Amino acid sequence: MTDVRAINDMVQRESAFIDPILQEVRKVVVGQDAMVERIVIGLLTGGHVLLEGVPGLAKTLTVNTLCKTVAATFSRIQFTPDLLPADVVGTVIYNQKTGEFSAKSGPIFANLVLADEINRAPAKVQSALLEAMQELQVTIGDTTYKLEPPFMVMATQNPVEQEGTYPLAEAQVDRFMLHVKVDYPTVEEERAIMERMADHLLLGPRADGSSPLDVRQVATPEQLLEARRTIGHVYMDEKIKDYIVDVVTATRNPEKAGMRELQDMIAHGASPRASIALNVAARAHAFVKHRGYVTPEDVKAIGPDVLRHRIIRTYEAEAEEISSEALVRRIFEAVEVP
Repeated sequence: MTDVRAINDMVQRESAFIDPILQEVRKVVVGQDAMVERIVIGLLTGGHVLLEGVPGLAKTLTVNTLCKTVAATFSRIQFTPDLLPADVVGTVIYNQKTGEFSAKSGPIFANLVLADEINRAPAKVQSALLEAMQELQVTIGDTTYKLEPPFMVMATQNPVEQEGTYPLAEAQVDRFMLHVKVDYPTVEEERAIMERMADHLLLGPRADGSSPLDVRQVATPEQLLEARRTIGHVYMDEKIKDYIVDVVTATRNPEKAGMRELQDMIAHGASPRASIALNVAARAHAFVKHRGYVTPEDVKAIGPDVLRHRIIRTYEAEAEEISSEALVRRIFEAVEVP
């Protein structure tokens, strides 16, 4: 019999380092708690995260700040239409002195990789990134190199500007564990952002070179890997496992789940990869909340981020301007909660 109390005590001990990370991020980023929490979940599980929002919502700033709190290697790739796969993974260079070829590693060889404006990259670059995301390895020339854990890709995407962009293929989008929609801040948050950033831009650093926006390293890659093993012990009841499967299968056959009106709205539902991601993300969500067990609320909280990019709408749904967000919301309302 599983000792939930012992697991809960272990999780509370092992998740203690999460709060200092969040405190450091809040020195720089105002609000956007849901986005920060989802990126932390990605860090803990090794799941890749796609952030989508209009420019100026602190997507890149949040990722940069969060990475500074972890003593891990970090690289940022600004995606552009003229980017080549070699610019991401590396290439083979000929040494005239020795007469030999040697591999030059690209920026993908890091623990945390920020792919900024990923939809600006052509298909060849996206496919090179796909191998790294899915297989955790990179091929340069005829040699394959393993990527050292922890490894995670955090990508940003601008949904407004379409000129000079290449929409991500469904196969690649599916590799992201979470697709997070970033919204505008509240009035109070925007006031705080304005004051904090305007002072920083105008006043600059202090006399000693420091800044109120400086963050400390408060976590290590070893802590992230240990936390990942702990998340594997977070208790999930059989009924919640059934609930996850019911939600995911309802995206494939909504009529069978009692949602006949959605049958003509969904062309393709979520794959079993969604069930795995929802299980892992729900456990990580409980871990971030310092709990050693998963509740249905964990599944419902993280569910939209796991499913919104895995549901392909029909032309009818697109014509009626019914978003995948609305479809996911309707499914969670209809599926019985244990």
